Amino acid sequence: MNETTSLLSLRDITRTFVQGDRRLDVLRGIALDLHQGEIVALVGQSGSGKSTLLHIAGLLERPTGGDVVIDGRSAGTASDRERTELRRRFLGFVYQYHHLLPEFSALENVMLPQMLNGQTRRTARRRAAELLAMVQLEARGDHRPGRLSGGEQQRVAIARAVANAPRVLLADEPTGNLDGATAEVVFRQLLALVRETGMAALVATHNPELARRMDRTVTLRDGVLA
Repeated sequence: MNETTSLLSLRDITRTFVQGDRRLDVLRGIALDLHQGEIVALVGQSGSGKSTLLHIAGLLERPTGGDVVIDGRSAGTASDRERTELRRRFLGFVYQYHHLLPEFSALENVMLPQMLNGQTRRTARRRAAELLAMVQLEARGDHRPGRLSGGEQQRVAIARAVANAPRVLLADEPTGNLDGATAEVVFRQLLALVRETGMAALVATHNPELARRMDRTVTLRDGVLA
């Protein structure tokens, strides 16, 4: 891991929600740097704001204050179009539920984001096959999601998330819907992909055992990171 290479920086991030005369400060001065090849666990109680923090880090939501810097590029004053471009070029997302397209095969699900990003079908197919092999699903590429187990579907979702070679991977409870043994397989392969590609990863999890195996853990409590 190269500690000097920050791929994602959260700088004094605040997020406040106002409902009538009620003000709720969900995030208060969040500062975090993710480095190349590093996987960081984000933990906290339900409702602590982990998903909000991931949405802001992923440019899906604007903070009330502060800045998000991705691979040296500030998103603070970027237009919606520029933020979409940053998200498309530099970020990958894995959610608790896989969100695969049911009418397409595993291989096609991993091909699609590449083709939307301008790759030829041939190039997208080759990379999709390589990624499915990395998550040990090369023999299941022609299967539609309905013929895959929950763990297999989530491994396809991980392969899809890194199909366009993002610099930063954001994962929100990626093993939350899986049993212990399956969660272990999915986590090992997620970890291997981060190491092999040199991405940075921020992974929200309720699983303390998985959190301990990441490079470091940050805890969101009362709107601040500990």
